[in-house]
Amino acid sequence: MRKLVILIACAAVFSACDDTPKKKYKPGSIGALNTVAVVMPNAMWEGAVGDKVREHFAAPLIGLTWDEPRFNLEHMPPSVFTGTTRHRRSVLYVSRDSVTGAQVQSDLYASPQMVGVVKGTSDSAIMAAIETHAGQIIDSIRTMEMEEAQERFRRSLSKETIFQDKFGVTLRLPSIYKVGKQEENFVWIDREIQKGSMNIIAYEMPGDSFDNDSTFVRDIVRMRDSIGKLYIPGPDVPGKVTYMGTEKAFAPSVFPAEVGGKPAAEVRGIWEIVNYPMAGPFLTYIINDPENNRKLVLEGFTFAPATNKRDYMFELEAILRTVRFGNSPADSAPAAK
Repeated sequence: MRKLVILIACAAVFSACDDTPKKKYKPGSIGALNTVAVVMPNAMWEGAVGDKVREHFAAPLIGLTWDEPRFNLEHMPPSVFTGTTRHRRSVLYVSRDSVTGAQVQSDLYASPQMVGVVKGTSDSAIMAAIETHAGQIIDSIRTMEMEEAQERFRRSLSKETIFQDKFGVTLRLPSIYKVGKQEENFVWIDREIQKGSMNIIAYEMPGDSFDNDSTFVRDIVRMRDSIGKLYIPGPDVPGKVTYMGTEKAFAPSVFPAEVGGKPAAEVRGIWEIVNYPMAGPFLTYIINDPENNRKLVLEGFTFAPATNKRDYMFELEAILRTVRFGNSPADSAPAAK
């Protein structure tokens, strides 16, 4: 009997000393990519606060052929935000409170999930908080959505090694993409979509390219147009030469970026077929790779007439941002932000 008491006491001691945190189960999140559930009272959504949310979260994206919103917004009143509705992957929760502020919480009700919470003592205070913190919330949601898209690629990855063979890099490439063309310093892969195609091209430029900041944009256009003329022909038109160039009416937008752990320039603009009425959006990364004395150029572009192209371009960006240099496989690397 005494031995039994001692054993029970020892078990109680060891149980008390077990400080290993218990992992709480979170259901998988739901919702379409680039869609945000906006939780706020109906009157607020229909008024100035709702307008301020739309101003930031549904702002038109740069580099598309017509205006498309950054996110699709789906409004719901707080009374509806219960049960599985709380499992939405991207949420913006806006409400009146005794304090004013904003924060971003991850995996609050599901995983992966990003919940932006904005509170204020009045509508004007809430609007000021949205103005101040919208960028942080948008960046957090966008990073999560990019990682989610890249994770979905794992379901069916291509075994194609052409990027490794030609340029010494890997991409997390869905198997639906196929090699369409390859030259000594050029690779073109694509996939068919309902009304057109999604395309990725890659090539190298000398390491000392684009040294003049004052002509940077002009030099990018010249580079794209020369590559298009060499490798990307347009439809046959009697008496005319057709090829993919850069839309002359809209100068491309250029931003600093980091891709594959290396500094890069991100270029967004509109491509056109010279001497033929075809056009669409493109996204180009010019990546500095001093170890190989080169600049690696990766570009995604979409041809989808009379169709929204935001989600197509988002997929292409998600693919390009998985690039890894050397022997680090894109599939095992963390998703790029």
